[in-house]
Amino acid sequence: MTLTLPSVREIPTDQETVYAFEISGHVSDDDAEELAKYMNDAFDRHEKVSMLMKLDGYEGSDKDAIFDGDVLESRWRSLFNVEKYAVVGAPDNAEKMIGFMDKLIPVDARTFKSLEEHAAWEFIGANPRT
Repeated sequence: MTLTLPSVREIPTDQETVYAFEISGHVSDDDAEELAKYMNDAFDRHEKVSMLMKLDGYEGSDKDAIFDGDVLESRWRSLFNVEKYAVVGAPDNAEKMIGFMDKLIPVDARTFKSLEEHAAWEFIGANPRT
């Protein structure tokens, strides 16, 4: 199953344990909850996964989504289940936060400029499936 929501589109990959998503527009509570449920299911099936998030068209999200139970669970589980986390096209403030958090959490997190997307795919060890 490929996840397709109004603001989140899964990018199929050539690796079973690598999940990639393109985030565009404003992420609603419902979309955040569905993405969280999807990733919680992935965490149930795989001990470790890697993720790539393309944020070129990201315009923000509903603030109360962070209090949803599924969202909280997926964020907590990602600390232990995500091996590599690549973010492409992050806004400057998000890029700084990811760089700082990479030093604090047990996830290898890196940011890439939009023009460096190929390097992000190399970092997570997968390719988009066409």
